[in-house]
Amino acid sequence: MATSFNEQFDQHGTWRREFALRLKLLAEWMKENDLLDAAVEERLRRLENQVRSEKVMVAFVAEFSRGKSEMINAVFFAGYGRRIMPASAGRTTMCPTEMGYDPEVPPSLRLLPIETRLQPQALMEWRMVPEKWTRFDLDVNNPQQLAKSLEKVAETRKVTPEEARALGFWHSQSPEDNPTLDAQGLVEVPKWRHALINIAHPLLKQGLVILDTPGLNAIGAEPELTVSLIPQAHAVVFILGADTGVTKSDLTIWREHLITDPKDTDARLVVLNKIDTLWDALSTPEQIQIQIERQKANTAEILGIRADQVIAVSAQKGLVAKVTEDAELLAQSCLPALEQELAHGIMGKRQAILGRAMATGISELRLETGRVINIRRRDLTEQMIELRGLQGKNNTVIKHMRSRISNEQAEFDLGGAKIHAVRSVHLKLLREVFGILGSKALKTEMSELTGALMQRGLKLGVKKAYGDTFGRLRGNLQKVQSLVGEIQAMLAGSFRQLNAEHGFSLQAPPEPQMAPYLVDLDQAERSHLQYLGIGNAFKLAQPEFADRLVRALSTRLRGIHELALADVELWSKSAAAQLDAQLRERRRNFTRRIEAIDRIQQATGGLEERIGEIEQHGGALNQLDAKLFELTEFLMASEPQAQPVEVDVELV
Repeated sequence: MATSFNEQFDQHGTWRREFALRLKLLAEWMKENDLLDAAVEERLRRLENQVRSEKVMVAFVAEFSRGKSEMINAVFFAGYGRRIMPASAGRTTMCPTEMGYDPEVPPSLRLLPIETRLQPQALMEWRMVPEKWTRFDLDVNNPQQLAKSLEKVAETRKVTPEEARALGFWHSQSPEDNPTLDAQGLVEVPKWRHALINIAHPLLKQGLVILDTPGLNAIGAEPELTVSLIPQAHAVVFILGADTGVTKSDLTIWREHLITDPKDTDARLVVLNKIDTLWDALSTPEQIQIQIERQKANTAEILGIRADQVIAVSAQKGLVAKVTEDAELLAQSCLPALEQELAHGIMGKRQAILGRAMATGISELRLETGRVINIRRRDLTEQMIELRGLQGKNNTVIKHMRSRISNEQAEFDLGGAKIHAVRSVHLKLLREVFGILGSKALKTEMSELTGALMQRGLKLGVKKAYGDTFGRLRGNLQKVQSLVGEIQAMLAGSFRQLNAEHGFSLQAPPEPQMAPYLVDLDQAERSHLQYLGIGNAFKLAQPEFADRLVRALSTRLRGIHELALADVELWSKSAAAQLDAQLRERRRNFTRRIEAIDRIQQATGGLEERIGEIEQHGGALNQLDAKLFELTEFLMASEPQAQPVEVDVELV
């Protein structure tokens, strides 16, 4: 039995919950055994957050009337036994719609009025102002009420051409794309700018986010969709009509908004929908299949992708088949082939990436914790050698030993100034890194670009301003990499010196790499380039659109900088925690050694007793090390499975 997307995602969600629980148990065990330093605790917290809250966004993109909403109904919501997203003939979903689950928010549909486009705030900023959204509560146990409420995403209103122009739906330079004037000289535009649907659907609860984007006009008018939401989606399903093939507007969406890098099409899946329009009683099944294969081949050639990236389906027949439990019609609709591709192509890749990230994180955590256990083991060995050397010795020798340990302790405490100096230089260089990647610096870097975009009239120099801005941003990341390299070299040198002087086993953690963030910068730049061509010159001339564009870019860049900073912070914390752990263990070691000598002086037989205790502690440490290996080995080997499972998905 093949695993559908729903089953695969459900299975992935179960794995994530179990993994997060085991991480929590590992943290509790480490805390009980005094192994949880600040860096290890931070690493565990990040791993748990990542595995619990990781979202998988699937974006459905299409021009109007391609059956996009019907496909969402068929793949994700057939369990309701009816259509949930509006999918009647003609224009249905009129505003971009995100479906997800947030336990902090009641089941609801939140709608942002279209008039907010007249204000400069980006979509991300409007999310922080919930009172500006119109909210409708949803009853997830009542499919009829749920479907009725969601029809609101298709609501429209009538405005003058001037208002439509201000809102981004009327363009004098391309009259053929403008909406039709009615008898009163008004045009129809969406009533809402963006919709957020929060429901406790089983898949959404497990981290799936569905983005439904309506048509070229909506995509082109909302820069944040193109420069942020769609590029960051883990999968983009681009839907075409089998009856229409690739139209001019389809090709525009594909070239300008989906394929910013022709080499990077792996996360793009093209679906040729409505193959049932080709079903013909006068044609044999073989003839119909030849026609479908021809359409698929033509589509792949026009879009410049591999033929296996085009899947032909009938979403409408697939939905009907699922609701009526008609296995023959479901097979004929080819919907299972799409679900297979989503499950194993998209979900499979996401699972592999998350599995590798978890394995790397656990491996680093085991290394750091194992180092602490080894320090304790080495200190016990030193104590054992020291105490065995006292066997058969008189009181004078024992007193001399105590005096020597006290002197060693005093010398060690004096060496604290050197350690403090290492910390000071480390923090000074880190402050420089934080300054480069901070929000104030980003605002400064964006000022030239903002000025170029906010000039009145045609923005002739904006392409150069973009290039200069991204050039500086890349330079900043490269400078951060250089500074991190300096800190790494300084830490490595200082750690070697401290290891030699105090017998530590410090090892500088691997430095964070800025290369992934440079890739993110390239992607952000490419996603903006389509707005800088001649075709968008008039759109860029509108100050409100230019302002939205630069705000959307700022939001995206701030996210990139914050992630880079988080990597640097974790690396810095790991180095500092390692030093703290070894200082703490060494001070404890001095205290234990002096206590042991005092006990030996005060009681006959105290020496043998203490040697026996150390042997017991050594055995306990070996058990601790074995348990750490066992717990972490299980987590490192625990990857999401892709085997078929039976899943009974109930509506919550």
